[in-house]
Amino acid sequence: MHSRRLRYRLRDFLIRRADNVQQNFRIMLVGGGLFLVGFLTLGITEFLFRSSLTQELFALAGLILAVIGVIITAFGYISLSILRIFRFLLTDTQQDKD
Repeated sequence: MHSRRLRYRLRDFLIRRADNVQQNFRIMLVGGGLFLVGFLTLGITEFLFRSSLTQELFALAGLILAVIGVIITAFGYISLSILRIFRFLLTDTQQDKD
C-alpha cells in the first residue's frame, strides 16, 4: 500500500514537472550556459597558462563546470520532451477510464 501511494506521488510530481514548460526551458538554458562557461574555461586555460599546477586546476574547474552543465541541461531537456510525452500518455489513459 505504501509503494502504491509513493508511485502516485511520483507520477503527480512528474506531471507537475512536465507542465512547467518555462521553468524547464530556463533550466535547460542555465545548464547550457554553465557548460559553455566550463568549455571556454578549458579552452582559455590551454592557451593562457603554461604547463603547471595552475593550468591543471583551472582545467579541472572547467571540466567540473562543463559536466554539471551537461547534467542540468539533460534534466531540462528530459523535462521538456520525455516528461511531456509521459504526461500525454497518462492523461490520455485516464480520460479513457472515465
